[in-house]
Amino acid sequence: MSMLCCLPVLECVYCLGCAHWLWKKCLYTAGHESENWGLATSEEFEPIPRICRLILAVYEEDLHDPMWAPPGGYGIDPHHVILKKDYDQTEGRVTPYMIYLDHDNGDVVLAIRGLNLAKECDYAVLLDNKLGQTKFDGGYVHNGLLKAAMWVFEEEHMVLRELLEANPSYSLTFVGHSLGAGVVSLLVLFVIQNRARLGNIERKRIKCFAIAPPRCMSLHLAVTYADVINSVVLQDDFLPRTTTALENVFKSIICLPCLLCLTCLKDTLIFEEKKLKDTRRLYSPGRLYHIVVRKPLRLGRYPPVVRTAVPVDGRFEQIVLSCNATADHAIIWIERESQRALDLMLEEDQVMQIPVEQKIVRQKSIVEDHDEEYRAAIMKAASLNIPMSPSPSYGTFHDTEEGESSAGSGMEGSPSPWSFKEMRRKWNQFRDCHFPVNDGSGHTIFKEKESAALLCDQQA
Repeated sequence: MSMLCCLPVLECVYCLGCAHWLWKKCLYTAGHESENWGLATSEEFEPIPRICRLILAVYEEDLHDPMWAPPGGYGIDPHHVILKKDYDQTEGRVTPYMIYLDHDNGDVVLAIRGLNLAKECDYAVLLDNKLGQTKFDGGYVHNGLLKAAMWVFEEEHMVLRELLEANPSYSLTFVGHSLGAGVVSLLVLFVIQNRARLGNIERKRIKCFAIAPPRCMSLHLAVTYADVINSVVLQDDFLPRTTTALENVFKSIICLPCLLCLTCLKDTLIFEEKKLKDTRRLYSPGRLYHIVVRKPLRLGRYPPVVRTAVPVDGRFEQIVLSCNATADHAIIWIERESQRALDLMLEEDQVMQIPVEQKIVRQKSIVEDHDEEYRAAIMKAASLNIPMSPSPSYGTFHDTEEGESSAGSGMEGSPSPWSFKEMRRKWNQFRDCHFPVNDGSGHTIFKEKESAALLCDQQA
């Protein structure tokens, strides 16, 4: 009798939980994640449409006679394509890619295309992962994507090194879409840890643009490498928000309603603070650029707005219930909307009539603003007591000492204040402040007294 009385109570609790989740989902739109982010500028967003066209060029069999070129073409010179590999040459370890020498923009570009729905090997790469399976650089990463990234590095690092040595002023840029975005994101981590094999290239010359990336690295890595990795997400794209293990999704096609039911309860009952404490949980990498083209409860597309930030919490945590969730993942739509957004930014700049000198100053201010955002994100991660989060003095910014990477291999959390590097840094600061200098008369004075002595000489 008591069991029969409990059944209605359990059913009511279950129904209330599902109703609460459904109510939240219906009111939840893609604009919620980035509504408090800052607006991107034309200087920092300018490479995105060009990069999307580079990725689209990988799909072409013959770039001299393209079949799927967007309006205006790909904007590349086929004679400067160093190499291009398809599935036969990659042996199914990674999606097709190409290396392009971009003389117009001073870039050595490695572009990797996205997942092919007709290739089982691509699914094998994407599904080769379990929660907390692979650890790298003090955090957790996607196992299959890391193996694909390491394979690409071993195959092409000599080619990249020769190109960089022949063009010492060029930057090294990795770009990818969907599955390829996850590969290049982890490839950058591996490159930074092995810069000696690329001729000790400076960290500031390495860039990565991940278009519609999967969740491939833990929060610790996503924040600390935000100065190198830039992720672009169009409105309601499902992949950067897919928190449920992908292998469970593909295995549960027959019982998908059951999986959705369990997911709704999980999203309703688990607090975000608990999610942040899970060091094995994967996130979208680096700095995020969110292209918003639709508004809630309104039909049609609006002029796109691009917002950017280095978020710690609220990093695309929930899937948006939208009929455009899959369409927004397509590289064609991302290229179109990013170009529209850039055109609007340039029109605003022309109205303001910014001189060339002011543009240079503006670019420097953008770099400084980004550095401040990195520091704020790291400080927030430390304040939230996120495991393995770096200290606020973590060296991931442009003032990082040359040859020093953003995270030591195998580092667990913040560097120790008693480590050799930290003690040497403190000693250098003390020496710079107090070391005696020569005043030109054969006598030495301490730096605290230097300004007073100079003042006396001027008065004399």
